[in-house]
Amino acid sequence: MTTTTLPKFGATSYAFTSYSNAENWIGGQWVEPTGEGKLDILNPRHGKAICTVGLSSAQDIDDAVRAAKEALSGWQELPIRERGAVLYALRELMIRDLEELTWLVSHENGKLYGEAKAEVLKGIECVEYGCALPNIAAGTQLEVSRGVTCQVTHEPLGIVAGITPFNFPCMVPLWMMPQALVAGNAFILKPSEVVPLSALKLAALLQEAGLPDGIFSVVQGGKGAVEALCDHPDIRALAFVGSTTVARIVYGRAAQSGKSVVCLGGAKNHLIVVPDADLELTAQNVLASFVGCAGQRCMAASVLVAVGDVDPIIDELVKQAGQVKTGEQLGPVISDAAKKRINAYITQAGELGAKVLLDGRGQDADAGGSWVGPTILDDVTADIPASCEEIFGPVLSIVRVKNLEEAIALENSSEYGNASSVYTTNGEVARKVINQVSAGMCGVNIGVPVPREPFGFGGWNHSKFGTGDITGWDGFRFWTQPKKVTSKWAVQKDANWMS
Repeated sequence: MTTTTLPKFGATSYAFTSYSNAENWIGGQWVEPTGEGKLDILNPRHGKAICTVGLSSAQDIDDAVRAAKEALSGWQELPIRERGAVLYALRELMIRDLEELTWLVSHENGKLYGEAKAEVLKGIECVEYGCALPNIAAGTQLEVSRGVTCQVTHEPLGIVAGITPFNFPCMVPLWMMPQALVAGNAFILKPSEVVPLSALKLAALLQEAGLPDGIFSVVQGGKGAVEALCDHPDIRALAFVGSTTVARIVYGRAAQSGKSVVCLGGAKNHLIVVPDADLELTAQNVLASFVGCAGQRCMAASVLVAVGDVDPIIDELVKQAGQVKTGEQLGPVISDAAKKRINAYITQAGELGAKVLLDGRGQDADAGGSWVGPTILDDVTADIPASCEEIFGPVLSIVRVKNLEEAIALENSSEYGNASSVYTTNGEVARKVINQVSAGMCGVNIGVPVPREPFGFGGWNHSKFGTGDITGWDGFRFWTQPKKVTSKWAVQKDANWMS
């Protein structure tokens, strides 16, 4: 049945709460996806289905494109300030519904309440950057010769799309949508089929904020929907966030169809710790980096590179990690399949000679949930997959090296290049590491060096495919195309090559 209303999500605690089934949002209406099959949406804390989600077909993608075409000209005719006003309204509505959004993220993703609230607040910050674009996106104009001016404007591409992951169901869509919408595009969002609910709430809030129907669509689904978005000839640009394996495939397929494409992939972030690092700051910071959001973020610490004797710091880290209460200070991982995969890495590392200083296997909290406690592996060597493959869980591998040069070489040997940090009280050490590591986002005494607006988010190497970052000014430029206009309105007395 086609509807236009979205019921309020009623959760106010971690207690299991069911919800209405997830549908597509096309042309200002909720419509059932037409693809074959449905998936259960599980609450990772309880292992129970909140609702179901249908899978979109290529026809559903085409319907979203058709709705966008019908609405696009009217949207683009609005001055950029009027388009930006919709985001001002969205910001206020997100603040109004902050608690509902927070619990929605928590229940579909498994995040702790504080983590989910932080995600929504970061999403609001991304909206605020979109609100600012009418003031900073002005084109440039210059008199390049007597009586001749050149001007550059940023023109919308038309219909664009974003494919987002399970780990930040509210924030990552807001990395993309504000810039794309303010620029004058219509945006089609394909959220992860594991966490489709936050996207529904964003759609309802955008309609309430005054966005014309058809300018924003949500299409549910999996591989088939992704392929249809990559292939559709009327979608001009596509952004993706997910694993490196899929990012590489999406980038190639979408680029082959002539789209502008940027795809953010996986990570294996190295935190380099030297003996002069502050013990208390380092232990607390590294713990927060690898345990936060159950380690399910591309900026999480996954390898601690111990330079020389830093055992006092490691001992303090193990002590603090051992005091983390699963269920209260650490949420579940996304699924039972993820739990089994993470546990397999831990088991394999032990079998290959690593020391399991802290074992998170079997640390269950609420019954039925997918739990992995904080895990710290020591003496991890290059032949152990835990040292180089993305685990995406609360697991920290310690690799020991003799000096800073070895630490930098280890970091640079990784196929990834998302983030790298150094813990030191020595400015020269920090400068050397930051200048030499091959990573797009770097930190000094910061374990999750996420750039805040207006600075762009994006890694290097196999952590990103495409040009430019996905947020900030790069994000706005990605969703637009420059138009250059050269004008002359008067005949000059003298002559040059432009006459």
